[in-house]
Amino acid sequence: MRIAIFNQKGGVGKTTTTLNLGAALKRAGTPALLLDLDPQGHLSSIHGSAPIEASKSLFAFYQDSRNLDDLQIAWPEIGQLVPAHQQLIKVDSIFGKGPTILNKLRSGLEHLETAAPPHPTLIDCCPYIGVLALNAIFACDLLLIPISTDYLSLQAADQITRTLQVLEPVLKRRVERRYLLTRFDRRRRMSDDVRNKLRERYGDEVLTTVISENVAVAESPSHNRDVFRQNPASSGASDYMALHGELAALGYC
Repeated sequence: MRIAIFNQKGGVGKTTTTLNLGAALKRAGTPALLLDLDPQGHLSSIHGSAPIEASKSLFAFYQDSRNLDDLQIAWPEIGQLVPAHQQLIKVDSIFGKGPTILNKLRSGLEHLETAAPPHPTLIDCCPYIGVLALNAIFACDLLLIPISTDYLSLQAADQITRTLQVLEPVLKRRVERRYLLTRFDRRRRMSDDVRNKLRERYGDEVLTTVISENVAVAESPSHNRDVFRQNPASSGASDYMALHGELAALGYC
């Protein structure tokens, strides 16, 4: 199962969700492969020991046609990581947007999956529509869309919906999607208001699980840790295990 974590709005918890869902999968006995498809490389920086050379990053998959299995590095608490590099920002200008490049990640993952036992793959996307994000959307089985509980995020959800409507005739399928509320503060009326409005618009595609505003979730990346290593008793850890459980029940991991 391939899950792409994407939103065109920044600061909604894409990387945090990729990290902690990966850690939840590991704790459930299913190590994941994480792909850092963001030139900013925040997920790779959390790893702490990712190589800094472009030739050992996801950029080499695009530039030099390196196999993904050659670029994986171990992440003991999660599984494996294919790290990002700032050179990924050049992919759009180098390769354009033809069908070969748009399907490159899908083809690379299919090759990887024929050579190794099946495993969940989580793709941390950059926050804009370009070749990299399109690669993730074309490759994924599920698009997981984190939505922080503020009113601008409702606009971002609508923007993503319009983007997918444009892409689906090309893909010849409807992209499976689920909306995940993040930074949810039960003390604020706005959080419930955003959740209700999101459910009115997208119904059962809005996950029941919410990721609460939580110190452990916020602080753990600065310590190069997932939330379970930071504070396994925190509400944030409970939320991400609940997210894993809900996605597993739906058949997505």
